[in-house]
Amino acid sequence: MSNPVGWFEIYVQDMPRARAFYETVLGRKLERLESPGIEMWAFTMAPDQPGAAGSLVHMDGFPSGGNSTLVYFISDDCAVEGARVAAAGGKVFKEKFSIGQYGSIVLALDTEGNMFGLHSMK
Repeated sequence: MSNPVGWFEIYVQDMPRARAFYETVLGRKLERLESPGIEMWAFTMAPDQPGAAGSLVHMDGFPSGGNSTLVYFISDDCAVEGARVAAAGGKVFKEKFSIGQYGSIVLALDTEGNMFGLHSMK
């Protein structure tokens, strides 16, 4: 069994400003990730090391502030867990969709109104 969190995102409005902030504070460069319709800059990651990787994200219609940090839970097929959201009292914000070579995600709201993600390579 692996750790439940596999990815995080910090949503931003001004990517150059946010990148400069995190690169300065953390002392590391961010790397551009190619993803359709979303600007993403990843914190450098070492796949063979413990801990979750993540990125800064700019996506139209999703403002920073408030609930602008997302935790992604790993699954075999995110549509399976996504189908459980409503029955558990939550709401699917965006049904399963492709993020290109990085797999697929579902965005959902929990019973407290917090957004979280489900990720799979299927």
